[in-house]
Amino acid sequence: MEIFEYEFMRNALAAAALVSIACGVVGTFVVIRKIVFISGGIAHAAFGGIGLGYLVGISPIVAAIPFSVMSALGIGILSKKADMGEDAAIGVLWTLGMASGVVFIHMSQGYAPDLFSYLFGSILTVPRQDLAMMGILDVLIVVGVLLFYKELVGLSFDEEFSTVVGVPAQQLNLLLLCLVGLSVVTLIRVVGVILVIALLTMPAAIGRYFTYDVKRMMILSVGIGVIGTVAGLFISYAADLPSGATIVLILGGMLLCSTILKNVWRGRGYSHLCSL
Repeated sequence: MEIFEYEFMRNALAAAALVSIACGVVGTFVVIRKIVFISGGIAHAAFGGIGLGYLVGISPIVAAIPFSVMSALGIGILSKKADMGEDAAIGVLWTLGMASGVVFIHMSQGYAPDLFSYLFGSILTVPRQDLAMMGILDVLIVVGVLLFYKELVGLSFDEEFSTVVGVPAQQLNLLLLCLVGLSVVTLIRVVGVILVIALLTMPAAIGRYFTYDVKRMMILSVGIGVIGTVAGLFISYAADLPSGATIVLILGGMLLCSTILKNVWRGRGYSHLCSL
C-alpha cells in the first residue's frame, strides 16, 4: 500500500479509470461497426498534433486534439465525397499525419524527451493537468453518446434502414469518428499512438463475448478496461516493464482466456451464458 503515497501512482490509477471509460463507451461502437482500421488511422494521424505541440511549445496532447478530430472528419468526408474509398483515405491521412509529426519534431528546437511515451505510452508519467483534460474529453464522449445513443445503435446494426427512417447517417458517422478521435487523444498518454487500437478494441471484444446488449457491453467493457489497465500498471511497476506494452499484453491474455472460456461453454451446451 505504500506505493499509493506516491503522486505518480495515484495519477496513474486515475488515468486507468479515465481511459477505461473512453475505451469502453467508444470501443463498443468501434467493434460493432468494425471500424478498427479507421481508429488506427486516426491514432497515427494524431502524431502530427504531437509534433506540432513540440514545435510551438504547447502540450502535445492538447495539440493532438484538433489533429485527431480533423483526421476523423477527413477520413469520413474523403471516403464518401471524393470517391477515394475508405481504405485509401485512411492510408493517406495515416501517413500524412505521421510524416507531419516527424517534420514538426525535427523543426523544433532541442530534444523531445517525452516522445517515446507518446509513441508507446507511459501511464506512470501522466501529469495532473493531463488528467483534467482526459476527464473533460470523457465528459464530451459520454454526453455525445447519451444524446445520440438510439441513433448510433441503429446506425451500427443497420445503416440502410436507419437512413430510410430519417436518421442523418452521414452526420452521425462523422460524429462517431470525432468521438473516436477524442478517445484516441485520451488513450495516447497510457498506451501511446502505436498501441491505441488495442485499448479501443480488446475490452469491447471481450465484452461482446458475454452480452449482446449494447449498454451492458459498454459497462462490461469499462470494467474490463479498468482491470486490464490497473493490472498492467502494477505489473509494469513491479517488474520495471514498459507500462503501455504491459497493459496491452494483459488485455491480450484476457481476450485469449475469454475466447477459450466461450468455446468451452459452447461445447458443454452453456451458450446461453454468453448472451446475457
